[in-house]
Amino acid sequence: MAGAAERNGWAGLIINGAVRDSAALGGLDLGVMALGTVPRKSGKTGAGTVDEPVTIGGTTFRPGDTVHADADGVVVLPA
Repeated sequence: MAGAAERNGWAGLIINGAVRDSAALGGLDLGVMALGTVPRKSGKTGAGTVDEPVTIGGTTFRPGDTVHADADGVVVLPA
């Protein structure tokens, strides 16, 4: 999925969970921030929504917001 994001020109991903294959993710031209890493593959259920607010760590990301992130943290600028 991260490779598809990179091919589509995305700057990065913020994951409210764990990722795997962190070494491969580090080799992409894509910023990835996650709560941690895990060696186990996730299950796919097809569930999900688009253009809805998401709250991570007490901060709500809304459609249209601008997000800036670096190794020190994430800042959300409301639309």
